[in-house]
Amino acid sequence: MAFSPEEIERYARHIVLHDVGGPGQQKLKAATVLVIGAGGLGAPVLLYLAAAGVGRLILVEDDVVSLSNLQRQVIHRTQDIDRLKTDSARDAVAALNPHVELVTHPVRLDAGNALDLIAQADLVVDGSDNFSTRYLVSDACVLAKKPLVTAALGAFDATITTIRAHEIGPDGTPNPTYRCLFPEPPPAGTVPACAEAGVLGALAGVAGSLAALEALRAIVGFGEPLVGRLLMIDARSMRFETLSYGWDPENPLTGEGARITDLSAHTRGVAA
Repeated sequence: MAFSPEEIERYARHIVLHDVGGPGQQKLKAATVLVIGAGGLGAPVLLYLAAAGVGRLILVEDDVVSLSNLQRQVIHRTQDIDRLKTDSARDAVAALNPHVELVTHPVRLDAGNALDLIAQADLVVDGSDNFSTRYLVSDACVLAKKPLVTAALGAFDATITTIRAHEIGPDGTPNPTYRCLFPEPPPAGTVPACAEAGVLGALAGVAGSLAALEALRAIVGFGEPLVGRLLMIDARSMRFETLSYGWDPENPLTGEGARITDLSAHTRGVAA
């Protein structure tokens, strides 16, 4: 998969990086990444993965652009209001890097389409804004044996972790699942939605950029990923902390008594 002269110049700062280089850039060009959502997190993820030269991006997003989105969803513009986010994202990616293919699905991810969509990708980045989708995506990635970078936003805080639960860790135990970290979603109504609590726009950019960095790390293979580690960002105190977590033998996906073998629980509107 040869690079054109224009691509060599475009990716020059990657190619001279010792831990990326030409072989790493080739891996990026050959990769397919599924991005869930084109909102506050998905917007910078899409832009940075496209800028980095990830060859094929798949976007799942069913919403349209609203004026209140523009404070943080930087892939969209004022003239995009009332357009499908998949359409405005396609325009932005094409303008940024014409060498990147963006495949769009203007639908909501659900138990009926999740496994088919995930099967098309090498890696999944989840930037969804609700717990039901996060648990659906994480369960589906474990069942499909695909790596997942998942991020979440609060008003002034954010978290990011990488799930590779289909692999064995250095200690010989399975890598942890999302359910090893958060066994169950919080009770309905205990965590206010973004529209109620608000969210700091630039924080979405920071967290989304870090999620994109984790995706690039997973594709190229440099450094130490956030597997078994939850990166926590506190924007009020500008503090970054990391919480380590491990495989839970009681988790319902990969534990000793695993009971989740498909996504049927999610079709009933529960997160098992």
